[in-house]
Amino acid sequence: MAPGRTPADRVALLLATGLGAGYGPIAPGTWGSIPGVIASVALTRLLGPWGAVAGLAAVTIVGLWAADRTAAFLGAKDPGLVVIDEVAGQMVTLLFLPQRLGVLAVGFFLFRLFDVWKPWPARRLEDLPGGAGIMADDLAAGLYGNLVLQALVAWRPGLLGLT
Repeated sequence: MAPGRTPADRVALLLATGLGAGYGPIAPGTWGSIPGVIASVALTRLLGPWGAVAGLAAVTIVGLWAADRTAAFLGAKDPGLVVIDEVAGQMVTLLFLPQRLGVLAVGFFLFRLFDVWKPWPARRLEDLPGGAGIMADDLAAGLYGNLVLQALVAWRPGLLGLT
């Protein structure tokens, strides 16, 4: 443990990195999205869509704390290894959608696209202080991804392998 780091800092780091996914070799945000897909599928299958909402709420609340604390002790506004925001954003993308391979794959791609692109107001949300700024833009990117996926499911389900 580095000097000055408390056990709470170590827990925050573990959670903020998506249980280590943030240490992925290239594009940690992409690696951080994978636990979001896994959590979304597991929660939806075990507890239904409202269980996934409850899981997302828990990840978001924990993520606000963990991202804020990790950024503070690393001395960076939005450290690349903090990926709990990607976990939460990916979960938003997949809410209330069929948990089928085509939907999951397109949802993964859409979330990553919107997370990198950050259309308005997502980019502005990064300016929020601390953990809120780290988390909010990814939650917005997840919402954009979800809306596009909902439209595809409604109007072009064959593109997602649903017909």
